[in-house]
Amino acid sequence: MGVNMDESLAITWRRIPERYRLEGSECTKCKTSYFPTRKLCPACRRKGSIATKMFSGKGTIYSFSEIYAPPAGFELEAPYTIAIVQLEEGPKITAQIVAPHPQVKIGDSVEAVFRKIQEDGQEGLIHYGFKFRLVK
Repeated sequence: MGVNMDESLAITWRRIPERYRLEGSECTKCKTSYFPTRKLCPACRRKGSIATKMFSGKGTIYSFSEIYAPPAGFELEAPYTIAIVQLEEGPKITAQIVAPHPQVKIGDSVEAVFRKIQEDGQEGLIHYGFKFRLVK
């Protein structure tokens, strides 16, 4: 079953702040940062106030895995490395690492880079977003 192009386009537009600018949120009361954006702080509830926060894109590798059997649309990328990256500001996010697997280690410093993520066919929608590269 194919993806409805209108739904795909709408989802892409809604994700622009988090994918294109690494934009999340922060509770102004407890100073906890969230990615993706939250509307309510789970700790402070209604006593807190959520504000937009731009993340630096710098962090460390918390965990990683090498993908040999990718999901549909990523077959040409395999093998590739997916990691949980802990940003300097606190949140952990999942992203692809643009380095060969043997070079990637837990605790490595990384920084976000803007890259093409996926393409819906030759004339379809191109999805861009962040991946991470090693900082040595």
